[in-house]
Amino acid sequence: MIYLFAIFCNLTLLAVIIFERKLHTPMYFILFSLPLNDLVGITAMLPKVLSDIVTGTRKVHYQLCVLQAFLLHMYGGGVLFILAAMAFDRYMAICRPLRYRSVMSVRTVVSIVCLVWGLDFVLILSLFVLQTRLPKCRTAVMNVFCDNPSLLKLSCGNTALNNIVGLLTTAAMQLLSVSVQLFSYIRILVACIGSRRSEAKTKAINTCMSQLIIFCIFEIVGTFTILSHRFKNVSPDLQKIMGMLIFLVNPILNPIVYGLKTKTLNTESF
Repeated sequence: MIYLFAIFCNLTLLAVIIFERKLHTPMYFILFSLPLNDLVGITAMLPKVLSDIVTGTRKVHYQLCVLQAFLLHMYGGGVLFILAAMAFDRYMAICRPLRYRSVMSVRTVVSIVCLVWGLDFVLILSLFVLQTRLPKCRTAVMNVFCDNPSLLKLSCGNTALNNIVGLLTTAAMQLLSVSVQLFSYIRILVACIGSRRSEAKTKAINTCMSQLIIFCIFEIVGTFTILSHRFKNVSPDLQKIMGMLIFLVNPILNPIVYGLKTKTLNTESF
């Protein structure tokens, strides 16, 4: 039911953005990537877990395991980059309203979306390309789904380079996303404080707070899961639960938050 609810909500949000002409704006064009990314994340993880529960099987083909891991990591990186792009769009709309339409042109927005998905794809692909050099000598995936750390544990070679590149890639993605969002929201907060129109302040704060809440939830759960693979004293069951929450919480909350709570900002109000 959780899976069907998430699929329904995200598909509904996609359909609304497509068919509602009023939403054919840069903000919603960028937002379109978020439910699309959520569908990739929850579909790559949950159906396989449900199938294993129903059938009682504990086996998965290695190629499918790698594909699942790749898509799940693409989802994680996608969340970071999409939220950063959305934060930049809100910064331009609220802090640079007179230049918004000229800067956030169709060409610019398409370039931002392509950069988000392209950069995510290249960074995640580099992690999995490194795995091809390692021989596999184990068959037990110590998780309810496949991910990069679990696949590394199947190798009997030296995984130090993979771990270093993995941590550096994660740090780079986090640093880029957090920097853009921090800059954008600080400037938005300053603009709201200086604004004399209470309605404009309320709209801006409502829109930005929803993104910050989604981002904080993802960061807390994601950071714990990533770090838990580096420490042996973390409970495996807790590790599995927190890992699954990454792909459950956001795909459920995102369409609700952006479909029901977010109001369209009029850039001329600021």
